[in-house]
Amino acid sequence: MDIQEESSTTVGPLTTPSLRNMSSSSSAFFSANQSPFFSPRSSSCQLSESLQPDAPIDRIHLDVAAPSSSSGIPEPKSLVNVGCTFSEVAASPAGCSAGDLQKLDRISSSVGISSCTVSGHFHPYDDSYSGQKDKRSKKGRNKRISLTPGSRSVSSYRLKSCDVYIGLHGRKPPLIRFANWLRVELEIQGISCFVSDRAGYRNSGKLSIAEKAMDVASYGIVIITRKSFKNPYTIEELQFFSGKKNLVPIYFDLSPADCLVRDIIEKRGELWEKHGGELWLLYGGLEQEWKDVVHGLSRVEERKLEAQDGNWRDCILMTVTLLAMKLGRRSAAEHLTKWREKVKEEELPFTRNENFIGRKKELSQLEFMLFGDVTGDSRQDYIDLKARPKRRHLTICRSKSNVQEERHVGNGSREEKTPVLWKESEKEIEMQSIEFSHRRSRLKRGGKYTRRKKGMRILYGKGIACISGDSGIGKTELILEFAYRFHQRYKMVLWIGGESRYIRQNYLNLRSFLEVDASVENSLEKTRIKGFEEQEEAAVSGIRKELMRNIPYLVIIDNLESEKDWWDHKLVMDLLPRFGGETHVIISTCLPRVMNLEPMKLSYLSGVEAMSLMLGSGKEYPVAEVDALRTVEEKLGRLTLGLAIVSGILSELPITPSRLLDTINRMPLKDMSWCNKKAHSFRQNTFLLQLLDVCFSIFDHADGARSLATRMVLVSGWFAPCAVSVSLLALAAQKIPEKQKGTCFWRKLLQSLTCGFTSSHTKKSELEACSLLLRFNIARSSTKQGHIHFNEMIKLYARKREVTGSAQAMVQAVMNQGSISESIEHLWAACFLLFAFGHNPAAVELEVSELLYLVKKVVLPLAIHTFITYSRCSAALELLHLCTNALEAADQALVTPVDKWFDKSLCWRSIQTNAQLNPCLWQELALCRATVLETRGKLMLRGAQFDIGDDLIRKAVFIRTSICGEDHPDTISARETLSKLTRLIANVQIRASA
Repeated sequence: MDIQEESSTTVGPLTTPSLRNMSSSSSAFFSANQSPFFSPRSSSCQLSESLQPDAPIDRIHLDVAAPSSSSGIPEPKSLVNVGCTFSEVAASPAGCSAGDLQKLDRISSSVGISSCTVSGHFHPYDDSYSGQKDKRSKKGRNKRISLTPGSRSVSSYRLKSCDVYIGLHGRKPPLIRFANWLRVELEIQGISCFVSDRAGYRNSGKLSIAEKAMDVASYGIVIITRKSFKNPYTIEELQFFSGKKNLVPIYFDLSPADCLVRDIIEKRGELWEKHGGELWLLYGGLEQEWKDVVHGLSRVEERKLEAQDGNWRDCILMTVTLLAMKLGRRSAAEHLTKWREKVKEEELPFTRNENFIGRKKELSQLEFMLFGDVTGDSRQDYIDLKARPKRRHLTICRSKSNVQEERHVGNGSREEKTPVLWKESEKEIEMQSIEFSHRRSRLKRGGKYTRRKKGMRILYGKGIACISGDSGIGKTELILEFAYRFHQRYKMVLWIGGESRYIRQNYLNLRSFLEVDASVENSLEKTRIKGFEEQEEAAVSGIRKELMRNIPYLVIIDNLESEKDWWDHKLVMDLLPRFGGETHVIISTCLPRVMNLEPMKLSYLSGVEAMSLMLGSGKEYPVAEVDALRTVEEKLGRLTLGLAIVSGILSELPITPSRLLDTINRMPLKDMSWCNKKAHSFRQNTFLLQLLDVCFSIFDHADGARSLATRMVLVSGWFAPCAVSVSLLALAAQKIPEKQKGTCFWRKLLQSLTCGFTSSHTKKSELEACSLLLRFNIARSSTKQGHIHFNEMIKLYARKREVTGSAQAMVQAVMNQGSISESIEHLWAACFLLFAFGHNPAAVELEVSELLYLVKKVVLPLAIHTFITYSRCSAALELLHLCTNALEAADQALVTPVDKWFDKSLCWRSIQTNAQLNPCLWQELALCRATVLETRGKLMLRGAQFDIGDDLIRKAVFIRTSICGEDHPDTISARETLSKLTRLIANVQIRASA
């Protein structure tokens, strides 16, 4: 997009969620060459202006009637809650208590159907505003028309109040991006804004409105850049607000120490050599007046706010907090402070790698792909891309929308721009030159021509980047380093694990950071009950809508396994915001192409960088040892993971590279099956397997056979692909059955290598074992206190080792210590092992008593929490369905006739089944099955599946009546639920017939 257009299209009013404290007034942003978009206190007020024909470039209609989302997306109307309170259901880690089920019962009973219609239609909502969406169509490069019926002229408009006036001068994308972000953050806290670059106005009416906004504003923010001092309007704004004692200056890429009159006039220093001089002469101002204004900046009593390249976020949030306190919005300031503390602790999953090496070109290319520009020291490291042929039109398609807008994208140069046509369709993203497609169409021969399958070129400046490479090559490390370097350019970095079974849950976990309510209660209406699919779409839509505002977020999808979700096979692209907005997206994957995007292929480290990584401790070796290290590097295929493990061994043990190479070569290779697609790196790199075996042998020798560290690695393969608690991991490791210590010929060799590493007759504690894994780079530390993370290749290796009882140990540990609040992903991982989801057989079998404990402690709370909090209806119901099958299978096993040695004894003749041997266990199993059936029935009610719910609850009533009797409280409660459901079904049938 052209910079002028960029500055004008990112300045609309912001609509905020109804949960936030919004003032009655909203904001407007004035671009350098477009009309002001101002949102008045009254939503019924409309304003339009038609410029004179002699200024066609600036021809605009001014619309203030209907505030719309600043991203141009329709805002959904807030939904009215039904009488039930689904959020009251507490899925505590202590298990699913009777109180939980009673709350679920109240929820189900409170749904009124007297006026209910079953429908799958979704009503959009627009939060706290009402009105029409701005209709915009572009007629040229610098021409935009906004049509709004019933508008009135600028001269008749009267500006009554404005909390903050924001003045700026310039058209550079970073400045526009910063000003947009600041405006939106102020609006979120209920502070109305008026943003203006008056130097770009070519109409007196616009200048008049801006001057009125300055008069009524409570505070004035002036963003000061290098070019501000030669702009008469900026000087006027500084003078005006300084006189009123309400000036809040923000130094953009400047510091207060740089703004000295003498240095500017005499062009002292590199900064003012180009931009300095007698600047008042450029616009015919008075010298003394100009000097007084610049001197006045040093006398501003407010805190000096500096927006440097590395502190945008801190500067903006500090500004918002300062103004909120000055305007008496103490609650907004406190809320923002709490949010900052939460983000500081939980934003990124891993700590920063202080030993990060190389990848300068890749980091610069990522910056260029996302921002369309390279700033700071990265300019020196970046290698310019080769110029590509200019394309007239490029088409990008995405699903479920019909939005079209014209953009401009550079081909590696700032000077030449290429128009891009963004188009949304039903299938996939693709980018194709129309000129080239016509040219190819003329080359068809005999109808056999088909479009080439190769995806589009890498997009630059559109906020989307895809990184592809082999497992262990360093994709996550690259993205993590980029996130730490540029996190201040975003309000928040949102990290999403891309594993197909967990990506939907990981995506919905963003709700707490984005402050979006994705629960079922938030989607209830008085007149209808939504279907399950519609409720899930509404939850995803709420998060996606928040990402499409004019707030810059960085969404990282790490290790994307598939383009489709594992649960419903929908495209992962449906979760992402529209490309080209303020939110940026980075995807890392082993797939050759994602969404038909041509990814950035991540190659291996150079020889010098690889050697530097292995010699991280700074040791110096003779030539022979360096040659041995190069041999190790080649045999490892230059995988960054393997090189890091070698570095850990060399830094922790008194061993030379040549001796390590000899030890790895002599390590026997275990027989493992590598038929899985994920095992490609292991199939072609057996040397890495031997290296891992050497590490575990070192652990075993240091801590005895099957050391705690080794067992923690072996059991880690069954946990979810996210950080795991050290205590939970150690508990699972301790539950692995012990194995007799064997003797091998290489143990004596390892003994000589690790003589200084052992602690005789001392078992390593959990923390010591964790520290061992971190020092050897087998695991990496997490920002979450007491948690560590394992690379997917390490976890795959652990699963392929097939240690007896490791999966069972993981399930038992999660049953004993897992909690929904801390480890919901690991609870799901345990359920995946226990129940046959999809086409995967169950990997773990439990005793009946253990199964009952699991259902009460894990399954029921997990299903209810997943359904209510995240609106993942299908996943929750599938879990309960498979749980019901498992309970029925266990019940069938109990009632099957037994064939025991005591059958021949006369005293045991009357006992025919295990249920008769243990009647209490059988009754508890039956009642547990009734509870699961009743829970499923109540959840079915929430999706208008009345017939299925009626059948399930009737089964629960029958079981409870048979075991507990008709007068038992649980039986009475189930009958009441059934009678209510019967009335609901009757009402629906009556309305359907009417």
